[in-house]
Amino acid sequence: MATLTEETSELPEQLDSGMGSSDARSPEVKCLLPADDDDDDEEDETLVERLVGLTEMFPESLRNLAYSTTVCAKKCVKGLYTLSCSATWVLFSSSAILFAPIIFELERAQMEEAQKNQQKQVLLGPNSNISHQPPAGYPMAPPIQR
Repeated sequence: MATLTEETSELPEQLDSGMGSSDARSPEVKCLLPADDDDDDEEDETLVERLVGLTEMFPESLRNLAYSTTVCAKKCVKGLYTLSCSATWVLFSSSAILFAPIIFELERAQMEEAQKNQQKQVLLGPNSNISHQPPAGYPMAPPIQR
């Protein structure tokens, strides 16, 4: 019994002080290291093998239902994507065909109006905007009757 207390009293002296002086023979390092059992003989399973193994714990009907649900969801998502692409194409191409001529005609009319105003300004001078209005001091002439 005396030897047991002597060994336990020596144990705190053997413990690592945390200053980096531990080696692989110390008890705290040995408990952190993996045990060298004969586990190396077993082959490691891949993730797919593990998932297949886990599916065996469910009934066949549940597995079939999950598979068919997954396949249906995949087809639905693919169909919705195709439909949205087609709808987008139809919408933008139709709007370009319908609205482009209107936009071009409005732009052409604005350009003609701008050219007329510029031509008028060149012919009548910079005050041509107010030249077609009578001066404020003179009364307007009565219309000529025939």
